[in-house]
Amino acid sequence: MKKTLNALAVAAAVASTPALAADTQFAVLVLAMPTKYHYEYIPVARESFEKLAKLHTFDLTWTAQPGAFEGDLSKYAAVVLLNSSGEEFNEAQRAGFERYMKAGGNAVVVHRAIISKPGLWPWYEKLVGRCFVIHPMLQTAVVTKVDASHPATFGLPDKWIWSDEWYEFSNPHGVKINPVLAVDERTYDPKKIWPGQVATGMGADHPVSWWHAVEKGRVFVTALGHNGEMYRDGRYLDHLWGGVWWAAKGLGVSPKP
Repeated sequence: MKKTLNALAVAAAVASTPALAADTQFAVLVLAMPTKYHYEYIPVARESFEKLAKLHTFDLTWTAQPGAFEGDLSKYAAVVLLNSSGEEFNEAQRAGFERYMKAGGNAVVVHRAIISKPGLWPWYEKLVGRCFVIHPMLQTAVVTKVDASHPATFGLPDKWIWSDEWYEFSNPHGVKINPVLAVDERTYDPKKIWPGQVATGMGADHPVSWWHAVEKGRVFVTALGHNGEMYRDGRYLDHLWGGVWWAAKGLGVSPKP
């Protein structure tokens, strides 16, 4: 019996530490907090990220706790805010994120993570590069490549039919971004919205994914990714993985000043 227990203990120890033995490329932290608006996507997204980590040989740390940003983030090549906005951070967590970026850290901002209460954390608004204004009802539309040289577009056709919440943005801080994907407003109704709300669209210049340099690091942003089924879609995962890989490694496209 004792020998059996020892064997089980050894097996458990080996099973719990595969990442330590693997020759991994880099480490990524994913923050996915269950909130009022997004929570059902989490188990699906986590499973997909774990598959990506195995397929592409990187270390994945998954957390629902923003307290991770109070610790040492220096081991992570990139942090992913997956539908988890910086508006949920307390003062210590904000300070930790700013230190990370100022030291050369990199970030990926996905869908609702773009949204932050105006004026609450101007640094975060600048990091995202655009401020959320409103979105019409979820609709199908045509997404087009603006920068076919960016890894986040490599798995996508030149024109991609996609259904999502088409966020409208403002740029109160005058941040220069490098658009990767845009939505063609001629292919959906930008004014279709709930009673009492008004959406007008953004016209011909309506980015839905972009990148830019922030502090000493790289930031990739995608407004796509509203529901759980999207995290089972190969095209969306190619888009998201391309953004994560670029943020972590800086390959494919170099940040512009």
